[in-house]
Amino acid sequence: MTEQEILEKYVSIVPNRRQLIVQDMKFYAFIHYTVNTFTGKEWGTGKESPRIFNPKCQDVEQWIKAIKSCGMKGVILTCKHHDGFCLWPTKTTEHNISNSPYKDGKGDIVREVSECCKKYGLKFGVYLSPWDRNAECYGTPEYNDFYIAQLTELLTNYGDIFMLWLDGACAASKDGKPRQKYDFERIWRTAVELQPDICMSGCAPDIRWVGNERGKCRESEWNVVPKFEYEYQNLAVNCQDIDDVKKFQKRCEDVMVQDLGSRQVLEKYDEYMWYPAEVDVSIRTFWFYHKLDTLAVKSLNHLMGIYYNSVGGNGLLLLNIPPNKNGLFHKKDVARLAEMGKWLEKESTLKLDNINVSNVAINVNKYVFEITFDKCSIDRVRLEEDTIKSQRVEEFSIYAVIDDKKVQVYKGTIIGFGKIAIFDKPITTDKLILSIDKCRLEPYMRYIEVYKTGAFRCK
Repeated sequence: MTEQEILEKYVSIVPNRRQLIVQDMKFYAFIHYTVNTFTGKEWGTGKESPRIFNPKCQDVEQWIKAIKSCGMKGVILTCKHHDGFCLWPTKTTEHNISNSPYKDGKGDIVREVSECCKKYGLKFGVYLSPWDRNAECYGTPEYNDFYIAQLTELLTNYGDIFMLWLDGACAASKDGKPRQKYDFERIWRTAVELQPDICMSGCAPDIRWVGNERGKCRESEWNVVPKFEYEYQNLAVNCQDIDDVKKFQKRCEDVMVQDLGSRQVLEKYDEYMWYPAEVDVSIRTFWFYHKLDTLAVKSLNHLMGIYYNSVGGNGLLLLNIPPNKNGLFHKKDVARLAEMGKWLEKESTLKLDNINVSNVAINVNKYVFEITFDKCSIDRVRLEEDTIKSQRVEEFSIYAVIDDKKVQVYKGTIIGFGKIAIFDKPITTDKLILSIDKCRLEPYMRYIEVYKTGAFRCK
């Protein structure tokens, strides 16, 4: 194949309609909440009594208002974690909220959260752990029917669901049970049949785990990657059998390697897929609430650094906030979310309204855009490709024209569906030049936005 034909093959890979919806959201919340909240564990055993789940002052509206204040666009609730306790009155098991003291057994936290999300204009998503330490049928073929029944309840009784989050933990050997063979194909098919707009993350075909829980994207976070056996992408990492990890690394490109989508990597493969990265990270050290963990709530500077690295680095940001035993977000978490929202709101007010963008040069593999505006101090540019035409930009530079001289103020690699280029220091100018230095055929830009100095400057 010629280079032209190879590049045409790469750019033929584009997002599906469901992926486009989530890419536009960019930033949404995780809520980890179950019996672990009351036992102080991260992984429950499945043997906990439902009676221990007893929040005295639960206020779901407090959660959603705090999330809304931060500028997040949706919420994913741990409807069932590995312990198997269900936050809705499921017909599939007695290990659920109807056997807890909460609202005298009449509660349904999934419904509370879904309805509150609708009230405040947020999308609602569900986390349904494939691993279930309480289900007697786990480790048998019958468990797949059990799981599908739970999934069907969630996807038919609670309105529109924007995401299904499929965790990969599978340490069944801890319970002396055989390892479950999940019917992922059936899970994915059922989800899309019941919720046509749903996106699936984790052990799923739509969104991939970034490879860490520290809030870090790669320097070049590609959407077009070698075709994964995505049901394994974060499954084997959490298994305790080292042989499974070795098999996983042979099956597909390791999600934790630094280069997933360069030409040098893609040329080794014949099939590709659109697979954007999701950065999942907690506002605290742990996923579930622990009293002492309040001392470790991430600073505003740390959280904004994560935001600009993920949302600003062609990634999706999933930020976890855990309710406490009273069923409330801790006041420190609420305050931090509000602070974060204020910074993002402030940044939005600094966007220049009147910029003129013109294409001034087109050469082989190099495209130049001139951006003019009233002279002012600026310190960042937000860029976005039109990913309906795939991800194409491989290297770019931004120059400021100062006293009729071009001064490079930023150099980067990919753009994708979101790149925030923050300069090392503010510059005063009335003209920027965006140079696409390396590209897979011609670029298709969706947004070029310039921001005045004054927003949060964490990189």
